[in-house]
Amino acid sequence: MGSIIGYGAQERAVYATDPNNSRGRLVVETESRTRTPFQRDRDRIIHSTAFRRLKHKTQVFVCDEGDHYRTRLTHTIEVAQIARSLARAFRADEDLAEALALAHDLGHTPFGHAGERALDHAMQEFGGFDHNAQSLRVVTDLEKRYAAFDGLNLSWETLEGLVKHNGPIMTVEGQPGPQTKALPWGISTFNQQFDLDLASHAGIEAQAAALADDIAYNAHDLDDGLRAGLINLQGLREIPLLDICLNEIEESWPKLDQNRTTHELIRRIITKMVEDAIDFSCNNLERLKPNSTSEVRGCGETIVGFSNEMKCFDENVKSFLFRTVYRHKDVMDVMGRAENIVQDLFQIYFDNPQNLPVDWQVGSNLLNKQTLARTVSDYIAGMTDNFALQEHRRLFDQGGFLR
Repeated sequence: MGSIIGYGAQERAVYATDPNNSRGRLVVETESRTRTPFQRDRDRIIHSTAFRRLKHKTQVFVCDEGDHYRTRLTHTIEVAQIARSLARAFRADEDLAEALALAHDLGHTPFGHAGERALDHAMQEFGGFDHNAQSLRVVTDLEKRYAAFDGLNLSWETLEGLVKHNGPIMTVEGQPGPQTKALPWGISTFNQQFDLDLASHAGIEAQAAALADDIAYNAHDLDDGLRAGLINLQGLREIPLLDICLNEIEESWPKLDQNRTTHELIRRIITKMVEDAIDFSCNNLERLKPNSTSEVRGCGETIVGFSNEMKCFDENVKSFLFRTVYRHKDVMDVMGRAENIVQDLFQIYFDNPQNLPVDWQVGSNLLNKQTLARTVSDYIAGMTDNFALQEHRRLFDQGGFLR
């Protein structure tokens, strides 16, 4: 494959993923004259139906709680921006990092993790539900746009990074990895068609996208928690780095209003986490000296990460958010009702599949319980918050309200 227009090889480090040497696609296609495989992947993701639906899917606060809270879409855009920044600093392929960031939440259910818990519970008898595996199903099967194939027919490197951005999910002996209780159904079935080398680490770009996700949701969940009044600026002082940042802001602008103070705090957090990640990861690269993407995959450790100090901060923020925001009574009440709505929807579709849209019934052997359960799960997982509420009201003629 010749060099892609507008992308010189000298711009990439030797360990970066080279689009000119992609392992290809499951269904062979003619190469683009103007875009690298990873640019093409990114564009397909952005133009997908699943990507558009993210605008009405919950991040933490559900759709009717205000226009300024993050949704899955705005979260995804923030992750993509940070992922590109990290990839640029590592001289990695920015387009691949961006594509992975844009695709990483395509499999999320309505109502965020509450919907995921409800679907996983309903699917226990049929292989469970995992949003990461569902993202893979979306891009390999559920999107129905192209004449030649189902899904988006993304490149091997994008699919690999989507599945393994948090590290290997199998051992070399073929057993589930240390962080994986069992290989999710959607990943195991697709891997039989297109081996994603599940026992190795992913490339540097996928690692950058994974860390960008952590940085983004820590920062914006603090921001949204403050906006919602569930936490306050003074309460953040229990976390040393946040206390230092607030003192710096007060010293420079003693009479700054809360809105601007919050923004100054959030931008400083993101900057500090990004800069720490760059310094730590570049030190790892210098120590390990990988000479190829294969050596990144086979080095036996995650290269992109935080220093011990920043890792401690990351853990403290997650613990703080879990205690004060995610487990806040108001949030839990709404999420509890959201779980009930998803459970109701699953049961009524499973018991009465004629309630599914006709195009979800045609071509599926809905007499087979396994097939029926997965079809119902796929249908519900693709719903927006608004559509799930609308369907619940239509099918039950009652309730369907989150408050």
